[in-house]
Amino acid sequence: QVQLVESGGGLVQAGGSLSLSCVPSGRTFYAMGWFRQAPGKERVFVGAINWSSGNTYYADFVKGRCTISRDNAKNTVYLQMNSLKPEDPAVYYCAARNSAIARGSLYTRSGYDYWGQGTQVTVSS
Repeated sequence: QVQLVESGGGLVQAGGSLSLSCVPSGRTFYAMGWFRQAPGKERVFVGAINWSSGNTYYADFVKGRCTISRDNAKNTVYLQMNSLKPEDPAVYYCAARNSAIARGSLYTRSGYDYWGQGTQVTVSS
């Protein structure tokens, strides 16, 4: 059974940095994605990484302040976000895609096969 375990959420000061990690159990995937969901809103794409190539893709609202990376030795994917804004608080989810897919599909929830339980990020002013 596949499990994606996220960690690193919590309270972050506005303007500060956020660092999340996701460990998929026992295997690697074609791609890993990060999404977030604020209260009362839909879950939206934040970014993704192609596990083998390391190519990354980001939503427009995080470009320039977000970095997704992976550590093959630790089988871990990271999300680093800087300059946190009042609109950034949400539950952040890690997702995994089994097999190759069109790049555009990585921007959508349906492009992923597995999801983590989510980790809450709160931003203090």
